Amino acid sequence: MNAPNSAFLSVNNIEVIYNHVILVLKGVSLSVQEGSIVALLGGNGAGKTTTLRAVSNLLKGERGDVTKGSVEYKGERVEALTPADLVKRGVVQVMEGRHCFGHLTIEENLRTGAYTRTDGKAAVEETLEKVYNYFPRLKTRRNSQAAYTSGGEQQMCAIGRALMAKPKLVLLDEPSMGLAPLIVEEVFEIVKDLNTKERVSFLLAEQNTMVALRYADFGYIMENGRIVMEGAAKDLATNEDVKEFYLGLSGEGRKSFRDIKHYRRRKRWLS
Repeated sequence: MNAPNSAFLSVNNIEVIYNHVILVLKGVSLSVQEGSIVALLGGNGAGKTTTLRAVSNLLKGERGDVTKGSVEYKGERVEALTPADLVKRGVVQVMEGRHCFGHLTIEENLRTGAYTRTDGKAAVEETLEKVYNYFPRLKTRRNSQAAYTSGGEQQMCAIGRALMAKPKLVLLDEPSMGLAPLIVEEVFEIVKDLNTKERVSFLLAEQNTMVALRYADFGYIMENGRIVMEGAAKDLATNEDVKEFYLGLSGEGRKSFRDIKHYRRRKRWLS
């Protein structure tokens, strides 16, 4: 599954540099098929968030640039588009850390997600009710200030706000961070439900490998700014090297993929 031309989203051999000197991503290639959930896995500093920002064009705010390669959405290169243009085309990122407007109510937060829509008030109200159907907790807390809601409710609000833009592709950054295991499962169940019923595609960056692979269709594993392994989620979940790297099942402590006997790097080149 190496970024075929028919891919909904195709990231082709990109290189990202911060502050003109710090090389963060080195030849990263991945693809997302329409209607799928793709997990981007790896530890802190692996390059997951930078990859998502390269797709959503939010790198400029962090003084970052895609200096090589290309990003294509529905067959069209999108590196030159603004984040707002991408939202209008159906690509929305949910940032790491549940960035809600704390002084606004849950419902006011959700409504900000529809800012770029031009299909009328009735359509926005219909989407809002749909969001409440997927996140009944939010309907209960709709008049509460976001700052005084739980971490799980804030994460649901952040995802719900993205859905208000009627996206085709959601870039979801660390959805499980700081959440209790039961809430993590609830959030991922809703993501799967949205994918199945609404045909929303997801590219999610996640450190919780086993949970992510349980809900994803395909997975990529990053280390030090590179993709070091990829495959169907069910295959990665049972892969001995993945188990050893993430769960320490070998009893010899955490290893790098570079130290694993069966690890083979696959070179990627622009066609």
